[in-house]
Amino acid sequence: MNMLVESEVEIRLVLSRERSLPVHALLTYRAEDPYAVRVAFHVGPGAPVTWTFARELLVEGVFRPCGEGDVRAWPAKVQGRDLVCVALSSPDGDALLEMPSSVVSGWLERTLRLVPPGRESGILGMDAALKGLMETASGDDARLPSDESGDAEV
Repeated sequence: MNMLVESEVEIRLVLSRERSLPVHALLTYRAEDPYAVRVAFHVGPGAPVTWTFARELLVEGVFRPCGEGDVRAWPAKVQGRDLVCVALSSPDGDALLEMPSSVVSGWLERTLRLVPPGRESGILGMDAALKGLMETASGDDARLPSDESGDAEV
């Protein structure tokens, strides 16, 4: 089974109401990190700038405004094109990106088929790990010193 879903997309970096630049980006989803999506922007000759944020935020952003803080997403229609807008904020600056809604939606559908919503913790083995921790903690309780150790303060 392919545990990676990628899509190359040309996005628009919005500089002002009148001006935007095309930017090549790669959308990446890895099943071993099921809650996260990555967007790598190729903005120059060096290594791409990569942002990682919640898949759920992007899924919701296709339909309605969501997010707060560093990453926000919302649907928009600009010059007759259906878009998903993503606003990114960091100490180094802010960016407003416009992505074609059809590309983002198609890519998200593939990620959701790979790891359906609500199944992420099973991929990570969180339930099994928590059960193991609880069993270990339960076993540790039997080895804890009791209050009857004779070391009481006077």
